[in-house]
Order: sequence, then C-alpha cells, then structure tokens
Amino acid sequence: MSQTPPAPRLPSAQHLPRATHVLYLHGFRSSPRSMKAQKMADLMARQHPDVAFECPQLPPSPRVAMQEVSAQLARWALGPAEQLVVMGSSLGGFYATWVAERVPAAAAARVVLINPAVTPEHDLARHIGELTSWHDPEERFFFRPEFVEELRELHAGPLTQPQRYQVWAATGDEVLDWRAMQARYQACPGLQVVQGSDHALSDFDTHLPAMLAHMGIYT
Repeated sequence: MSQTPPAPRLPSAQHLPRATHVLYLHGFRSSPRSMKAQKMADLMARQHPDVAFECPQLPPSPRVAMQEVSAQLARWALGPAEQLVVMGSSLGGFYATWVAERVPAAAAARVVLINPAVTPEHDLARHIGELTSWHDPEERFFFRPEFVEELRELHAGPLTQPQRYQVWAATGDEVLDWRAMQARYQACPGLQVVQGSDHALSDFDTHLPAMLAHMGIYT
C-alpha cells in the first residue's frame, strides 16, 4: 500500500532577517551550470546585487569539497549582522546539512534543501570509476572507493535547529526516495512534499518565491 504524502506546509508569513550571503552547493556530477544554480545566480545578480552569491565547482572528494566550502565561509568572515543561507540540491543537500550542523560559521545559517541525498554512501557506491560531468561530457573525473567512506564520515547526525531548514522533497524524484528525505527532515517545519515533479525539481520557478521568503528575500 503506497503512502500518501501530506499536504505541503505553507511558508511562514514572518519576515525573517534578509540574507546577505547565499552559498549554493550543486549535486553529484553537476556544476554551477545546473539549471537551478544558474537561475539563482542570475536572480541574485539582476535583482539582489547586494547579496553575495557563490556556487563553487565542488571536487569529487567529499572531504576536499567540504574543506573548500569551509574556506569560502572563512573568506566571507561573516559578522553578527550578516545572514548566511546555504542551499543544496541532491548531494549538495547532504553537504549543506553537514555545513549547517558542523561548520561554526554556518551555525546560524538558514538552509534550503532540494531533493537532498540522505545516505549518499549507499547511493553512490555503484558509481565508483571514471565519470563525466552532466554539463560537459568532455570533462571526466574519477570517483574513488575512498570517497564512499568520506561520505559516511560526513553524516551530520540529528538536526540541532530544525526550524532553520526548508526542505523540498518531490514524490516524482526518479533518483532518490522522497520518503527517506521526509523521514530525515520530519522535524523541520519547512518540510515541503511536492506532488510529482522530478529529481531536478523542474518546476523550480513555481517554488522559488517560497524559497526566497525563507531567505528573507522578497521580490
């Protein structure tokens, strides 16, 4: 018997402190050229140029990727009056959770997750070997066996402040199981179960206003 997803929770009408810095973390085999990353970069540049936006190209090694992300946050040197938002899609959602829970500079960050990976060490174990980038088939990289253990080491544990999280889980995700996302983030008031859609959240534009509201950005 299939489980019926709950109706999405509506975003709070409360006006949150406005984001001053947005860090976007892309998914496995993805890049800053992904649809969602490009739309976010374009939106920030055109309508909110005062908001610092970064979407770094993450290396294959999860450990090195998180070292580079931590270094980016250190370069920003966020002060108490500044508000960080960490966005992440798929594997980037797993990474964003680790950043929010484990990096001191992100201890007060708000988080937006789009179809986040929950147990990537299981999902990606079958991808060990030489791979290509989704956005450039000529670009090749190796996903090494030790990267699976690095993913296992990056599990963030229980969420310390679930209210910081807005999570989008699409029931039509063809790559990851939305029920695992729902179970992982069930304590989050901002959990949104999207009927249908897909892993890329192709109806991203429909949900973007609610994401921006969670960031304290109103257009």
